[in-house]
Amino acid sequence: MAPPEAFSLSQTPVTCHAFNADRTQVAVSLNSNEVLIYAREGNDWKHIDTLAEHDKQVTSIDWAPRSNRIVTSAQDRNAYVWQQAPEPQTGHMTWRPTLVLLRINRAATYVRWSPNEDKFAVASGARCSPMASAIAICSFDPEGDWWVSRLLKKPIRSTVLSIDWHPNNVLLAAGSADMKARVFSAYIKDVDKRPAPTVWGEKLPFNTICGEYASPAGGWVHDVAFSPSGDVLAFASHDSAVTVVYPGGPASFTIKLSILPLVTLTWTTEDSIIAAGHDCQPLVFGGNAGGWELVGSLDDPQSNKSSGGGRGGLGGASPVGRLNSAAFNTFRNAAERGISNVPGSPTAASSGESELFTVHQNTITSVRPYDGVPGNITRVSTSGVDGKLVVWDVNAVTPIGATGLAGKLGKLSVR
Repeated sequence: MAPPEAFSLSQTPVTCHAFNADRTQVAVSLNSNEVLIYAREGNDWKHIDTLAEHDKQVTSIDWAPRSNRIVTSAQDRNAYVWQQAPEPQTGHMTWRPTLVLLRINRAATYVRWSPNEDKFAVASGARCSPMASAIAICSFDPEGDWWVSRLLKKPIRSTVLSIDWHPNNVLLAAGSADMKARVFSAYIKDVDKRPAPTVWGEKLPFNTICGEYASPAGGWVHDVAFSPSGDVLAFASHDSAVTVVYPGGPASFTIKLSILPLVTLTWTTEDSIIAAGHDCQPLVFGGNAGGWELVGSLDDPQSNKSSGGGRGGLGGASPVGRLNSAAFNTFRNAAERGISNVPGSPTAASSGESELFTVHQNTITSVRPYDGVPGNITRVSTSGVDGKLVVWDVNAVTPIGATGLAGKLGKLSVR
């Protein structure tokens, strides 16, 4: 089992990331209005391009593997589709944006290509009515040479925080700040073929609600994800819980945790989920229609602690460039992690308190498949507020007892 590969891309948070098809390039947003593209060079990443069209912070990125198109969303209420084209004079390949008519009046929060890459969905905080927010389903209009949208509105009552496509290219899951996860039909007659019946329903006209599920204790639903088959839905909520829904059951399993909330998750197989968030480590959940449980972590904090945080330099914060002075590290700890080394302060008791014994030193903002195929993902990538990009082997699982998570697992409830 290979150790995780950790890369320090920046001293600022990595809001989101997306790889190209062969994983030789990655697009990231460093908490700004720009998207930076890095290329892999040996054991490092080199900045090669910048996508600068948004006016406010970029909130989400997705890179279509087959068409090689990038879609971005931002707080400026816009989304852009980027495609490479040669410059007329030099022949140099550059990224060019295409306009997307979203028709929203609040920030765009999340974007994802559909499996067939012929449309994409943009989540938002748009208020289409006093009691409804919207998701824009966008498809290409060749006559106008732009992307046009249709809005999923009812009954979303607050900002949509995440979305995920069903493998059939029609159904869409959404998690929102009204503490609900929902499954909609995003069927567009001129784009989609009539879908086959699924456990979510048979007749699926646009904006049909196929399922609605509340978080266990009233927490925002941070992320949603369909299983590889599309027959199961998982979502992570701000009440430190992961819920797995079997609509054909009908049953749902809720794993309540006594740790900080998880904000992102992905399926690796039909019976395995990896989730991460404010606890700074990717957790592995396993189960089936008979029940679900927390299996362990892809990180090994206790091993890092016993070895003095070494772990090949992964456990500690790896300085960027030459800024490795004591004064700079003190400032960085205070700015990024709220840790002060000033004599007499609560966190100045020992130098060990300035570093976490996890690879990520702050909240993990995104976890995405890296290697493998749907249903058999072998590696995942994570990015975080600490400016790191990390690639993990999904088979390198540290059991609960060895991670210090023993006793932090709350309870499993079945509904």
